[in-house]
Amino acid sequence: MIDHVSVVVRNLLASAEAYEHVLGALGLKRIVERPRTVGFGKAYPEFWLNARADLAPLPADTGIHICLRAATEDAVREFHAAALRAGWADAGSPGPRKGEMTVYYGAFVQDPDGNKLEAANFPRKA
Repeated sequence: MIDHVSVVVRNLLASAEAYEHVLGALGLKRIVERPRTVGFGKAYPEFWLNARADLAPLPADTGIHICLRAATEDAVREFHAAALRAGWADAGSPGPRKGEMTVYYGAFVQDPDGNKLEAANFPRKA
């Protein structure tokens, strides 16, 4: 249903470098680079960073977050570790979570601009 998402960042160069490592843990790579935007994805840009130099950081409690699928629990852990190495805030360490329909393995982080991301690995049904 959703084709792509965009988040705003104050420093596109620094954010793109950090996101490259964080999203790389989930198999996304930098695909498009323009003066005010960078797109990441597997085959086409699914996740965009858009430069907004005058942006004030979002508060931690906006309630908005973006959840990205992870192929394995190890990928969730690497996503979280890469974010912490980039100086992002821990918003929920890797571990089991109770979702609406199932238990899954996930982790939450928040970038310096206040964008909250989650990586989630859902168990396969037999």
